[in-house]
Amino acid sequence: MYNICGCLVHAMPEKTPDVVSAIDATEGCEVHAQEDGRIVVTVEDTDTQRASEIIMGMHQIPGVITVTLTYHHFEPSGADAAASTAL
Repeated sequence: MYNICGCLVHAMPEKTPDVVSAIDATEGCEVHAQEDGRIVVTVEDTDTQRASEIIMGMHQIPGVITVTLTYHHFEPSGADAAASTAL
């Protein structure tokens, strides 16, 4: 399955660079924009973690105030997609 989430992360403004670095270092995450402590992030499933687990982990990054799920897309991929179109 293919699972992608869009999130808005609110961070303490003085901690934003550290939060961005921590998110960028997390497999499955990509930072797209940041301004005044607001960080736009996409999160995808990895081989070892679901996107939901990664999002919950972002709450533990020092300086993060909130993480809000703003977009979610889920669809079959690979063999799953072929099986669903064959029906």
